[in-house]
Amino acid sequence: MPMSPYPVVCYAAGCDAPAAYKIAAKWSDGTTDELKTYGLVCAACLAAQFAAACAKRTACRLAVGETLDAPGVYELSRGGRDRALIRRPDLEAQLCPS
Repeated sequence: MPMSPYPVVCYAAGCDAPAAYKIAAKWSDGTTDELKTYGLVCAACLAAQFAAACAKRTACRLAVGETLDAPGVYELSRGGRDRALIRRPDLEAQLCPS
């Protein structure tokens, strides 16, 4: 189902800028897999929201058989499905240098 025509705004508190990125992590229960969304954010809020997503992932408790990858940054695009989103490892490296 395509994204609706209304604007998607940043999830950060007090920000009403258009969202440009999806912060999400691949989740699976062994049978089903999907992207677990931590937030939709604008470029200005990306660093703080990515750090918050990483902290949430660290605190996450998984059931037996569940897996949850580290959060990633994906370009948000209208009309596409999660599997078609473009991941941005270059941004991830800038936000969370090893």
